[in-house]
Amino acid sequence: MLTTESLLDADKHENDPELEKIRKERNYSWMDIITICKDKLPNYEEKIKMFFEEHLHLDEEIRYILEGSGYFDVRDKEDKWIRISMEKGDMITLPAGIYHRFTLDEKNYVKAMRLFVGEPVWTPYNRPADHFDARIQYLRFLEGRA
Repeated sequence: MLTTESLLDADKHENDPELEKIRKERNYSWMDIITICKDKLPNYEEKIKMFFEEHLHLDEEIRYILEGSGYFDVRDKEDKWIRISMEKGDMITLPAGIYHRFTLDEKNYVKAMRLFVGEPVWTPYNRPADHFDARIQYLRFLEGRA
């Protein structure tokens, strides 16, 4: 299920009880912070292109925006793009198997917390990647058969 959270206080992310509650409930044991801008991200141009390539992951993708803004694009049931605007304080959980991509907005800056269950696996599988179990399970979920 695609979800967003907005009860969080990005300015207090280091000791926000709501964030801690979410991490505990969803078993997000791993965390880091990524800053996406020309001055802070090595191989910036290459990474931006990679983030915008349509792909899926075999695990959930969780992002919590601490500063700045950007867009996640996801596919709906009819395979059309839906653009989700993300800004400071927003959290998104993309389910395993959903095709998506990310891009910055005109500010060209975002600082985000990445959360993960267990050790992170960052492998993106560019479309087409319909043979993966995570994709098959996601499609069953969309059809109401999960």
